[in-house]
Amino acid sequence: MSPPGASPVATLDWPALREAVAGCRACSLCESRTQTVFGVGHERAHWMIVGEAPGEQEDLRGEPFVGAAGRLLDRMLLALGLTRGPGEAAQQVYIANTLKCRPPRNRNPEPEELQRCQPFLERQVELVQPKVILAMGRFAVQSLLASTEPVGRLRGRVHQWRGRPLIVTYHPAYLLRNPADKARAWADLCLAAQTADQAAEPVRPPSA
Repeated sequence: MSPPGASPVATLDWPALREAVAGCRACSLCESRTQTVFGVGHERAHWMIVGEAPGEQEDLRGEPFVGAAGRLLDRMLLALGLTRGPGEAAQQVYIANTLKCRPPRNRNPEPEELQRCQPFLERQVELVQPKVILAMGRFAVQSLLASTEPVGRLRGRVHQWRGRPLIVTYHPAYLLRNPADKARAWADLCLAAQTADQAAEPVRPPSA
């Protein structure tokens, strides 16, 4: 049984969670979506990447981070030996968005929409159990850290989400508009890689 006040989403396994997202009508975005954008990747990936809201191409294909921003993300991951394609848990990432439906005309998500989708994202993180979470963009930050601080002030250090390390960085769409910040984003990815490696190290028993 779920504890009192717990979201029923918090007990769902992967198939049930996917079905719940596909049938969700908790906010008005369900009226304009082509389809929901659930997430892709290894279900026990060491890395979990959280973006913002689906755009037009994501809405059409049902996959997060496609188009120019997705290609940039793929190149960034490849430079670290990571992929969204088939692979082991240590190489294949899991990618999800804060919102599972596209806001009309790609407008910014509204607070109520983020709140309605929050249980789905939280359950995805709990099921994946990543060694590091990479929050890309301010709406991912708002959802996971409950912070309105700018990304630039939050990046460069390790945060925590329910005991799991979380790194803040810029969204690839932002980097396409502001290429001067690509070096900072690369530094964030290197910090995430270092953090994931440390989390993956076996715990050594104390010396006798």
